[in-house]
Amino acid sequence: MLKAIKQRFSDMDKVLLLIVLGFCIFGLFNIVTASSREAVVGVDKSVYFYFYRQLIVLIAGLVAFLVLINIDTKYYHGWILLPFAALIILNIVAIIHGRVTRGALNWISIGSFSLQPSEFSKPVIVAILALYIEDFGKRLHNPRVKHQNMIWAFFILALIIPAIVFFQKDLGTMLIQLSIFGVIYLLSPILWKEKFKYIGILGIIVVFFGLLVYAKQGSILSEEQIERFNYLNPCSPEKFAGKGYQVCNAYIAINLGGVNGVGIGKSTQKYSYIPEAHTDMVFAIFAEEYGLIAGLFVLFLYGIILYRVLMLSSKANTIRGKYMCLGIATYFFAHIFINLGGMFGLIPLTGVPLPFLSYAGSFTISLLAAFGIVERIHIETKQRTSS
Repeated sequence: MLKAIKQRFSDMDKVLLLIVLGFCIFGLFNIVTASSREAVVGVDKSVYFYFYRQLIVLIAGLVAFLVLINIDTKYYHGWILLPFAALIILNIVAIIHGRVTRGALNWISIGSFSLQPSEFSKPVIVAILALYIEDFGKRLHNPRVKHQNMIWAFFILALIIPAIVFFQKDLGTMLIQLSIFGVIYLLSPILWKEKFKYIGILGIIVVFFGLLVYAKQGSILSEEQIERFNYLNPCSPEKFAGKGYQVCNAYIAINLGGVNGVGIGKSTQKYSYIPEAHTDMVFAIFAEEYGLIAGLFVLFLYGIILYRVLMLSSKANTIRGKYMCLGIATYFFAHIFINLGGMFGLIPLTGVPLPFLSYAGSFTISLLAAFGIVERIHIETKQRTSS
């Protein structure tokens, strides 16, 4: 057994593994300082309240990681529909019986624990689309075969959960799921003329559906979602007291941090100035305490992770491995882009967690499970290459 463990470790991408584990450890301790005010004042708990909760989540995520690196991805064909169907049901349950958080119906409470099924859906969507392309890719690329039913089946698999998430009013999560679909679809073996044709038809269906929703509700997006599109110039007098407050205070935090930071635990912006300082806006607190150089180093490490996952996608010797890595890279990048883009005022602020640094439960487990899949694909690629 010890020999098998050593062999498994030897076949993993050790650079990726070390960066991910390093991020997990650092992010855990960073949450202590970022969440200290919220823990003591917001929920009347110990300063380590969120630390211990995140520690439990990390343990669960690492268990998922260890399980997935030991399951050959060829077996996903036999059971992937089970979690996919379960997540469709759970996402619908979240709409009916879910807990409202910042206007979104995306949480299910089970006793003292809560889970977000839309977060667990992301790696499952990646896996099911990759397996579908592996099964039907050759036929989709064959101009002599009719593809209509196969393409619509692909659309249903890709879009059924994002459509449900739309009704949860969780715009950020839906955009990430759509990003996964979009990248995999554009780089799939479907003929280019058919890609444009069917995306056009899909666009017409979406517009028609949007008009129906508008006719029934008077709007497509909620009032809170519409307000988020008014994101430019957040520090202007008319916006600072409203929707610009959070982003403008993030600017102030980054400016206060300067090049070298004000020091660990010495952030002032986390004290009532920045809401959700340990979740959506954690990078602003990090930049204030550690400075610009440390912030750029974090972005550099994110870049290394993306590079290694995309390189594995290009080297994978199975179709499923190629597209799973591609989808997970998209998933990872989309979270970074939407979180930091919103914080820097480049796009509307939608409230998605930043990988490894934000306090997040379901997302952290989902992310570590995704990297477990990536490492498993690296193991399979290395073993097949050497055999």
